[in-house]
Amino acid sequence: MTAPGTDTADLDLVAGLLRDVPDFPTPGIRFWDLTALLADGPGLAATTRLLGAPAREGEGADVVVGIEARGFLLGAAVAHALGVGVVAVRKEGKLPAVAARESYDLEYGSAVLELPRGVLHPGTRALLVDDVLATGGTAAAACALVEGEGATVAGVSVVLELPALDGRSRLDDHRVHALLAR
Repeated sequence: MTAPGTDTADLDLVAGLLRDVPDFPTPGIRFWDLTALLADGPGLAATTRLLGAPAREGEGADVVVGIEARGFLLGAAVAHALGVGVVAVRKEGKLPAVAARESYDLEYGSAVLELPRGVLHPGTRALLVDDVLATGGTAAAACALVEGEGATVAGVSVVLELPALDGRSRLDDHRVHALLAR
């Protein structure tokens, strides 16, 4: 058995706190519920450490970009752990000052993401954080928003990747770090 605090023990803890919910929000969609993970102190701490690894092991990050909505919670925790700020990429109509917007497709529809004005600058290195990488539309839209401001995507870090939906292929040459795959 691996000692607590190591990647294997952390990954086992995180995996054990995820719940698969079939047919939500629409029939045929599998929703991965992170509620128990977010409510569990050791589980959230492990997730935060693991999601921040690309910034600690790579070229770093100046800011974490949390993608609506669970990415806000995870992104804020990762930013705090890394000692950097956090930027919330929101769904359309939620920001008072918008720098840019990007539309994208989901497994069950389409949506628009918006980036707040004045928070990213050319040369800023941003680590994008979200809960699940499915078809890759949301993450690709967030990458486009970051790069549209002249910032650099230092990596995309997610709790769970669904490889059967091939979302990674939509992220071009961006470094993707998924804690788990299902």
